Amino acid sequence: MVINFAAGPAKLPEEVLAEVQKSLLNCHGSGISVMEMSHRSSTYGKIQTDAMSALRNILNIPDNYKVLLMQGGGTGQFAAVALNLIGRTGTADYAVTGSWSAKAAKEAAQYGKVNLVLPKFSKYTTVPRLNTWAMDPNASYLYYCDNETVDGVEFDFVPEAPNGVPVVCDMSSNFLSRKFDVKRFGVIFAGAQKNIGPSGTTVIIIREDLLGHQLKETPSILNYALMYKNDSLMNTPNTFGIYVTGLVFQWIQRNGGLDGMGKRSHTKSQMIYDVINKTNGFFFCPVEDNVRSRMNVPFRIGGPQGDDTLEKAFLTKAESEDMIQLKGHRSVGGIRASLYNAITVEETQKLADLMWKFYENNRK
Repeated sequence: MVINFAAGPAKLPEEVLAEVQKSLLNCHGSGISVMEMSHRSSTYGKIQTDAMSALRNILNIPDNYKVLLMQGGGTGQFAAVALNLIGRTGTADYAVTGSWSAKAAKEAAQYGKVNLVLPKFSKYTTVPRLNTWAMDPNASYLYYCDNETVDGVEFDFVPEAPNGVPVVCDMSSNFLSRKFDVKRFGVIFAGAQKNIGPSGTTVIIIREDLLGHQLKETPSILNYALMYKNDSLMNTPNTFGIYVTGLVFQWIQRNGGLDGMGKRSHTKSQMIYDVINKTNGFFFCPVEDNVRSRMNVPFRIGGPQGDDTLEKAFLTKAESEDMIQLKGHRSVGGIRASLYNAITVEETQKLADLMWKFYENNRK
């Protein structure tokens, strides 16, 4: 069986896939496949309720926060966040620390004034300390991306905005991989396809007082208040994706919750960074140590600019040993190992062993 190090859609826990397999023909004794089930049926209603209940339990979500299940992924939320919130004051603060937050800021600029709280970077390798951010106390919200999938930059702190400005966080690629306090955020969103399910479902956690501020041109399908009023059933939801996501939430609960996920993610990422750090620049990661992502580890082979021949040889060798999807994002090149929750410590060790052997065989 191959080891899938893809950045998304990513590996799912094998025991979850085995449970899904059972439901492909007969889900919960209904006599029909989970993929045929009406979103208005009582069986699906229980599936959705159970998924939301499990998530609330994992995160200890307060009652004044609502959970929405939407479509459109993170890119859809780039628009939805601005459409629903920027009208509060007409302006929003954006911390751009990678490719995805840059796209989010560009999208939001269509609906109001966007203030970039950080200077523009030529490369994304760091997160400046909060005391250097130029924030607007009159902003509708402060937006940041907790983990930049492309660039391998992950925040080591939770930003706080002045004057009670709500914080909006894109957690798509590190959601449920470590503990965090929901109460520190106004809105959290996460596309499922990294850590919690197949592509097509997006989880939104929003503080109740932030509902109902949408711009008049907000499409119904992106309207948080309408989505909440309709129990995330404005239209036919991604029923299959929500079913699988609920099973993943239960799997997280059985495997130590966020404490267990956080411990394993630290162990796995350190295995790879330890190899990088011990090879005297043969493997090179440009990201500053304190904000190196636990989820997505980007690196070049042969030096900071990478050696095309070595990198192609490494990918070929990895595939021959059943390790796939290690090629870096097209915008930055190189190699990228994504170590989401479903990747095991043993699978990560195989990659670390391959890296060390490749280093020993190819160092000059």
